[in-house]
Amino acid sequence: MQKNDLVTVAIEDIGVGGEGIGKVDGYTLFIKDAIIGDVVEAKIVKAKKNYGYARLMNIVTPSENRVEKPACPMARRCGGCQIQEMKYGAQLAFKEGKVRGNLERIGEVPTELLDKVMQPIVGMEEPFHYRNKAQFPIGTDKEGHIITGFYAGRTHSIIPNTDCALGVAVNQKILEIILQFMENNHISAYDEEKHKGLVRHVLIRYGFKTDEIMVSLVINGEKLPHAEKLVDKLRKISGMTSITISVNKAKTNVIMGNEIKLLWGQTYITDYIGNVKYQISPLSFYQVNPVQTEKLYGLALDYADLNGNETVWDLYCGIGTISLFLAQKAKQVYGVEIVPQAIDDARNNAKINDITNAEFYVGKAEEVLPEYYREYQESHGGETARADVIVVDPPRKGCEESLLQTIVDMQPEKVVYVSCDSATLARDVKFLRENGYELKKITPVDQFPNTVHVETVVLLSQQKPDDTIEIDLDLDELDATSAELKATYQEIKDYVLKEFGLKVSNLYISQVKRKCGIDVGENYNLPKSENARVPQCPKEKEDAIKAALKYFAMI
Repeated sequence: MQKNDLVTVAIEDIGVGGEGIGKVDGYTLFIKDAIIGDVVEAKIVKAKKNYGYARLMNIVTPSENRVEKPACPMARRCGGCQIQEMKYGAQLAFKEGKVRGNLERIGEVPTELLDKVMQPIVGMEEPFHYRNKAQFPIGTDKEGHIITGFYAGRTHSIIPNTDCALGVAVNQKILEIILQFMENNHISAYDEEKHKGLVRHVLIRYGFKTDEIMVSLVINGEKLPHAEKLVDKLRKISGMTSITISVNKAKTNVIMGNEIKLLWGQTYITDYIGNVKYQISPLSFYQVNPVQTEKLYGLALDYADLNGNETVWDLYCGIGTISLFLAQKAKQVYGVEIVPQAIDDARNNAKINDITNAEFYVGKAEEVLPEYYREYQESHGGETARADVIVVDPPRKGCEESLLQTIVDMQPEKVVYVSCDSATLARDVKFLRENGYELKKITPVDQFPNTVHVETVVLLSQQKPDDTIEIDLDLDELDATSAELKATYQEIKDYVLKEFGLKVSNLYISQVKRKCGIDVGENYNLPKSENARVPQCPKEKEDAIKAALKYFAMI
C-alpha cells in the first residue's frame, strides 16, 4: 500500500483512539469515523510497512449500528466524541467487550471465571449533556474574530462551537456573553505560538444537584480589564455562584494556573454525590459525569461490603469522593493523594459533612503506603500493618508494582479497584491473582458515553488456605496411573522433611500410598519372607505423607 491509494475496506474492530480497523489483502488500516460493520472507501494518508492510516472518503455500506444523524454536527471534526456515529447499545457492547478482552489477553483471566464474575455494563438513560465540567480554548479565526470551541483531534486548531452535545445547555449562553464582552472591550485572545494575548481558556463547572455555576477565565496576565462589565452580565444567569480568573502566564499546555483571583461570589461551588456534599474549586478534581459517578461509587461501596468495624485505605483519593462515601460505613478511612490542593479539599469536605473518621495524607500512593508499612513494622516490634479493605482509583497508567506488593503484604480481605483504563487494570489484576487474590466481581460503567473510554469496578478477595472451590471431573477421562507419576519417592521425602521435620522411608511411603488407593506395584516393598516383621508407619508420619500426597495432587 502507498500514500494516496484509494481502497475499499470492511471495518472489523475499533482501536484505542476510536479508529475503525480493517484489512486489505492482510494490510491493516486505521480509519477515523468508521465503525464496526461499515464498508468504506478510504484514502491512505500514511503507509508504514505493516499498517497504515486512511481518511474516510465514502461509506459504501453503512453498519446496522451506524447512527443516521449524529447529535452533534461537529462530531467528525472534533476529537471529543470518537464513536458518536455508533448507536448507544453498540457502544455499550463494544466497551464491555473491550474490558473483557483486556482481562483475557493481558490479565490472563480464564474465560470460565469471567463468565462467572463479570456483570453487564452500567449505561446511561440519556447519554448526552452529562458533563458537569468543560474547558473551552479561546482563539481567533482567519478573519481575526474571537472564537471558542474545541481542538480538532491531535491538533491545537480550534473548531468553533459553543453548543457541545456532551455539556450542559447553559454553557452556550455563558460563552456567547464572554465572546461578546471580549469583542466589545477589545480584549485579545491568547496566541500560544507567539505567547501573546490575554484570555487563554474558559472553565465552566455546573452542580447537577445544586444548579450552582462556576466560571473561571484563564488569563495570560494579572488582571482582566473591564471585568466588572463581564461580572454584571454573568451574575444575572440563574445559579451563578462563582466568577474567578486563573492566572497562567507560563508557556505551557497546562490549562489552569495555580493562582485563583475572585471576581464575584465565592471561589467554589457545591454539589452532592449521594448524600455527601462536596465543595469544588476551579482546581479541584471531580468526576465529570455525576449521574454515573453515583453508580460507580455505589458499586465500590457495595463491593467493599462494610459493617462498621473495618479499616480502609483509599489510594489516589482526589478530593475524598470515594473516601467519604466509604467513611459512612467504615470504622476508619485513610486517603492518599499527590495533589496538596485536593487533600485540602478532602479535609474540608470531611468537615462540612461532619465526617470525623477519615484522615488524608499528601504524597504518592506508591510512596506513602510502603513507607507507612515499614514505619509501622519498626514501631510495633515487627508486627505488620493490616487493612481490611484497600480501594485504588489510579490514573490511566495503573498502579506501580511496588504499591501492589505493599497491598499484598498488608493482606486486606478485599481489594476494590476502580479503573479508567482496562488494559492497565488487566495487568494489575494479573499481579494480584498471582499473589493470593482472586476476582469475585467485575462491572464496567459507561462514565463517558460517545467516547472510547470506560470505567470498571473490580472486587478481588484474599484466597485463604481453607478456601474451597467446586470443580467438575470426568472420571472416565482421568488416567488411573497419572497420580503415581506426580512425584518421586525422593520428592515426597524432601517435602515431609522440609514441612514437618520428619524423615520417612520408601516403605512408609508405599504403605500410605496403598492405604490411599494408589497402585505402587504388586511386590513393591513387601517383606522378603512370610515371617519377616514389617514396621508399620507411625500415625504422625502417615499424616505427613498424606499431606505430601495432597500437595503433589496425588490424592
